[in-house]
Amino acid sequence: MSDEEWERFLRESVAGAAGAPGELPARARSLERRSRQSPRRPGGRRRVGWYVTGFLAVVALLGAALFPQRIVGWFGGGGQETAPLAAESERPRTAPGAEPELRPTLTEPFRGSPAARWADGAGPDSHVLRGERPSKAIAVLNPRQRDAQRYLRAALSAKAPTPETDPLLLFSRFRPDQARLVGDVVKTRGRLSYRERRRGAVEVTADVTFVYPVTPAEGGGEVLSTMSLLSYARDLTNGGCSAPTGYFVPPFGNTQHPGQAHRLDPYDRSKPLDKNSGARPATGNCATATRS
Repeated sequence: MSDEEWERFLRESVAGAAGAPGELPARARSLERRSRQSPRRPGGRRRVGWYVTGFLAVVALLGAALFPQRIVGWFGGGGQETAPLAAESERPRTAPGAEPELRPTLTEPFRGSPAARWADGAGPDSHVLRGERPSKAIAVLNPRQRDAQRYLRAALSAKAPTPETDPLLLFSRFRPDQARLVGDVVKTRGRLSYRERRRGAVEVTADVTFVYPVTPAEGGGEVLSTMSLLSYARDLTNGGCSAPTGYFVPPFGNTQHPGQAHRLDPYDRSKPLDKNSGARPATGNCATATRS
């Protein structure tokens, strides 16, 4: 088969794919029989490769037109960008863009979320997340910082925490009988900054967003130095909107809590946290998450 015949074959195959999908295999078989009866020429393997590629490309185009969601799903992510983001060096100016409307699964709990491209959290203690006492974190806090020690005693021993003694001000915890963590990955996005203070101390400021994947529960070292807490603040969504219980309480199946007056994008890191947002009133100051 000459070069001119081959080029004409490719053009006719693509042009006729939509109108006559049954003609291509018959024509291909006819040309294959003719090619076997003709002498081979240098470059024959390359042309066979082009023929197969052209045929598969036509099939792929037809498949994409008929089953777009299934074809996209074969290649992972369902169209969501999965490349990790570069480390955050300064506060972003805008919230992240909209993601494809993909439902998360137990194997891909961050599917359809901006957090899918965030870093895997380094450090969250899975035992503390499941409601146990944060002993390691307490051990590095300055034992002479009386206000912090009073808070810790009240927050971790009270059966009915108040907004001022809520353990969630510093520690993320879930009730094991109400929510179950999906996997061991916690996504994080943020930054740490440092500056020197008096007597050789270092002041560390952390501005970090944590994203924990959860699903309804099924029935149920040596310290070399310490640190003092200067301030703490939080913004909380999908973690409960009633009086403090000392745990995150995800509202599974509920879309909005009575009295929620405004909406909040939990992935918007373009605005600083309110320093007074740590201890909030028990009711009347809840927001609806615009996305999960």
